[in-house]
Amino acid sequence: MARHKDRDQLALFAFAPEPAPDRKAVGAAQQSEEVEAFGRALPREIHLGGSTWSFPGWAGLVYDRTYTPSKLAREGLAAYARHPLLRAVGVDRTHYSPVEAVELAEYRAVVPEDFLFLVKAHEACTLARFPDHARYGAQRGQENPLFLDPRYATDQVVAPFAEGIGIGSGALLFQFAPQSLGSPAAFAERLHAFLAALPLGPVYAVELRNRELITAEYGDALAAVGACHCHNVHPRMPDVRTQARLARTERGAMTIVRWLLGPGMTYEEAGRRYAPFNRLAAPDPAGRAAVAELARGALAGERPFLCTINNNAEGCAPLSVIDLAQMIMAGE
Repeated sequence: MARHKDRDQLALFAFAPEPAPDRKAVGAAQQSEEVEAFGRALPREIHLGGSTWSFPGWAGLVYDRTYTPSKLAREGLAAYARHPLLRAVGVDRTHYSPVEAVELAEYRAVVPEDFLFLVKAHEACTLARFPDHARYGAQRGQENPLFLDPRYATDQVVAPFAEGIGIGSGALLFQFAPQSLGSPAAFAERLHAFLAALPLGPVYAVELRNRELITAEYGDALAAVGACHCHNVHPRMPDVRTQARLARTERGAMTIVRWLLGPGMTYEEAGRRYAPFNRLAAPDPAGRAAVAELARGALAGERPFLCTINNNAEGCAPLSVIDLAQMIMAGE
């Protein structure tokens, strides 16, 4: 009998079912009356949000409880968009490979009509040479034949964006990593030719990480085709107000900002220090003031303002959004 009992107990362990998947829909956290009031007072032309939305550490801030990153990535956007101040979001996964329109349309379907997306273009559009990194496989270190190829961008990037996200629902971002891109004048000329060859309709934005490329010629190239500079708060780059002045970015249809990283930090260091991204671990009042100034300038110029904030900027994007909204409204 003892042997049978032991065997039966082992069987319970051997054939125990896997834990049931979490079937509960992602819920939104209840917000304070102060945050609700900020949401009512903040002008509708101001669109603030995170660089993405799949962070379990935002439990109690954005989500009603802790969910896995994968569940939030799949199902969290609707709850995220219920936050009174989160009126925009970045979509980064499109940077690493093209995403079909039907998947992008699923994002658009669960957010309010005036919610905006900042969608990254596939990096094949903006890498002159593939980095010497293992994830590029046999292409590592090689010249990229798709660099600034308008046919590839139109088919694999613009068409899915226009069909899935929709014209008027944000901007398509061409992000240029730090790399050798020739002289500022030559780059501006080639960028202009690329953007001019893309279909009309979407708002196109360009983000640079080579500070020497932000010139009057670059700004003129954008203005000539109705594209926007994406101001970025990053240690490699000049202050966003300087970027605006150098390229005269007020000519764009929108004012777009990505608040990415605090002074003297790297993404790796910030990620280690700030995880799980549920507090303002390193407030950056100077960076916040610069972004707020651009927001007020956009309002004065009657341009939509779109700003996404990375957790690595101050430690917690939703809390950065609240403080930024307060500063924009206070006029400080």
